Amino acid sequence: MGTIKLNNIRTFSYHGCLIEEGKIGSDYRVDLEVKTDLRKSAQTDDLSDTVDYVHLNKIVVEEMAIRSKLLEHVAKRIIVRIFAEIPSISRIKLAVSKLNPPIGGDVEAVTIEMEEFRN
Repeated sequence: MGTIKLNNIRTFSYHGCLIEEGKIGSDYRVDLEVKTDLRKSAQTDDLSDTVDYVHLNKIVVEEMAIRSKLLEHVAKRIIVRIFAEIPSISRIKLAVSKLNPPIGGDVEAVTIEMEEFRN
């Protein structure tokens, strides 16, 4: 097994329960870690034998562009889509952070983390 990590994927998205959040948007950070078998690609040096992190980034960016009230909802969509589109991935660990959340305090970020294994 091996691990592929995409750290600090930055998006500007419109998630949140407040109506204003859907209008003005906010900055978000996504950290993604996937487990997959990297032995073949380590031997062949061929992109088709591994998980293309460009594909992973595309999924994250596209799903972050779809408004959700809750961070865990958009995270679940990302996880479901990755498992559906990339069969070689066995585990996903995902963190979605809203930067400078509107919660009436000096908070750098609010983060949810989810981890799921392929059934």
